[in-house]
Amino acid sequence: MTQVSPMEPRIAYVLKMYPRFSQTFVINELLAHQAAGRDIDIFSLRLPNDSRFHAAISRVRSTVVRIPRPAGGSRSFLGVLHRTAARLPATCQVILDNPAVCAQDLEQAMNLACEAHRMGIDHLHAHFGTIATTTARLAARMAGITYSFTAHAKDIYHESVDDGELRAKLADASAVITVSDYNLRYLRDKFGEAADRVVHVNNGLDLNEFPFADPVGREPLILAVGRLVEKKGFATLVRACAHLRDSGRSFRCEIAGGGELAVKLSKLVRELGLDGRVRLVGQQPQEMIREKLLRASVLAAPCVVAANRDRDGLPTILVEAMAMGTPCISTDVTGIPEILKHGETGLQVPQLDDRALADACAFLLDDPADGVRMARTARAMVEREFNITTNARRVRELIDRAAVPVPA
Repeated sequence: MTQVSPMEPRIAYVLKMYPRFSQTFVINELLAHQAAGRDIDIFSLRLPNDSRFHAAISRVRSTVVRIPRPAGGSRSFLGVLHRTAARLPATCQVILDNPAVCAQDLEQAMNLACEAHRMGIDHLHAHFGTIATTTARLAARMAGITYSFTAHAKDIYHESVDDGELRAKLADASAVITVSDYNLRYLRDKFGEAADRVVHVNNGLDLNEFPFADPVGREPLILAVGRLVEKKGFATLVRACAHLRDSGRSFRCEIAGGGELAVKLSKLVRELGLDGRVRLVGQQPQEMIREKLLRASVLAAPCVVAANRDRDGLPTILVEAMAMGTPCISTDVTGIPEILKHGETGLQVPQLDDRALADACAFLLDDPADGVRMARTARAMVEREFNITTNARRVRELIDRAAVPVPA
């Protein structure tokens, strides 16, 4: 069991799924807490379904407790209710106060509350303001402890977000973190007083694992990394590659990731006659992505606001590429312009504009000197603003201040 100083609250992260291949920022944060002597316990609400994992996960020493999602049924629910209410008297009132929450989520929250109570957890912190925060909020109130959460993007903007529910979470969390100034302004404008305590803390990187190299003499490789979903804008990149081919340039493009649009993107590659030029290489471990970043002349992140209003908050791959000296191209989605300043730390193009994206790629392929200048400026920005040691310390400070006893 994790040991903490008597002066420090015992913290547990509540995650929908742990580990999750796409959420390297969570691993970075956990490892930074660990390096500072604070091992964070983890509650996972779903079994992992990724077939690959990053090697860094093996370095996380946290206790991981899985809280299975119940199958449902009145007999199961009543049994858990009786056991939880006997131990945690606030349980029945929490259930009465949340009539819209389904029985399965309530039952899972009761199981989490009991386990947190047994382990002596003082505070729950969730990543993403959806099911992880829903469960952490209910469990914390049942157990008489505090909770906080980090809001990213899908949990803020997606059409499925219940504004009333998010407002309640913002209002009674003891701390809320978000990953960009854009998110911060949006939440405060939309939710007013309920969002007064939201603060912006960037995700971070262990910069020792992302060494910088000037982008000189690199392959004419355009690299893209991310889930194959609409908000990543990879269809625009494939079309941009057709323009580059038609202009006679020598290049190749690799798109690393898996997802629901894999078949459609593969079909688009074939339709545009880009076989051999554009490859969908599937999910890649972080070590391989770093190796590709050091070889690539361009990192393309042509993000868009999807039809369901989903969007990226601030793609980790952009920060990783900037750290390693790979010139970046992206769009104006949410917090991206806060780090990608056109002509200074990278190039910005309009969303869904394949010709503009092709021109930007051509510029970086043809003019490595400008790429070097922007890459050096970008690395300096990452060192100032995305050092995981500094940013994780700020997260701990916020959580430690938030972890105060709840009045009975």
